[in-house]
Amino acid sequence: MSSLKSLGGAALVLTTLMLCACATAPETGRQQLLMVDTDREAQLGISAFDQKKRQTPISNNSEANQQLQGVGRRLARVVRMPNAQWEFVLFEDKEPNAFALPGGKVGVNTGILPITKDEAGLATVVAHEIAHVSAHHGAERTSQEVAAQVGGSLLSVALSATGLGGVAQNLAMQAFGLGTQYGLLLPYSRTQESEADQIGLMYMARAGYDPREAIAFWQRFNDYNSTHGGSGPEFLSTHPLDATRIAELQKHLPQAQADYRKAGGAG
Repeated sequence: MSSLKSLGGAALVLTTLMLCACATAPETGRQQLLMVDTDREAQLGISAFDQKKRQTPISNNSEANQQLQGVGRRLARVVRMPNAQWEFVLFEDKEPNAFALPGGKVGVNTGILPITKDEAGLATVVAHEIAHVSAHHGAERTSQEVAAQVGGSLLSVALSATGLGGVAQNLAMQAFGLGTQYGLLLPYSRTQESEADQIGLMYMARAGYDPREAIAFWQRFNDYNSTHGGSGPEFLSTHPLDATRIAELQKHLPQAQADYRKAGGAG
């Protein structure tokens, strides 16, 4: 009986938290679960970025740094985050990657520069990372992980109340873990990546960058991946396949081009 009471209490707490933690993503209007205070999220991001700068060499390529700062400032002006402490750092790292942390922190690896190729390509990458920040994807991921952990605890209590043997309980918990990973967390991660693509496309268009250059960048990135081992099945990945990203970007291109024309662009 005590197990059932604990189960009911925990379920009530989880339900209350989820109801009180609803938010809406910018631009897309997607409903989000945010159980992490955004100020706390920013503090954690700033701290993690400071640690990254201590651990990873920062590029001394003055031309590339100047380009990154110019792109970053130009994009940040079209984002409605007045309290963000925007910082754009070029890290000396051969891995073709970029990342964002809450609070306005964006890191770009030198290894991605041959693929970005020019300012518009770099704007595609930086706008995507800025979109992760503005949509509070870091807090959302943490909230999803917390919800999954609470769900696992609820299942454990429920299984204990059934009187099932230890082997059966372990199998059920393993199945829950796999289902959560491949049925919830990874699909959510891909959703966030696609959303950052969409929002980033709008940001770069409003900042005066031709949004068609985003598709050109992802085509180059797809070519790079094809010659470096490719990607595994999409359902096992945190990111959509490049072909999926390109197809989704093409759907949003008409709206982005309208924003681009409003910003003074041609085409």
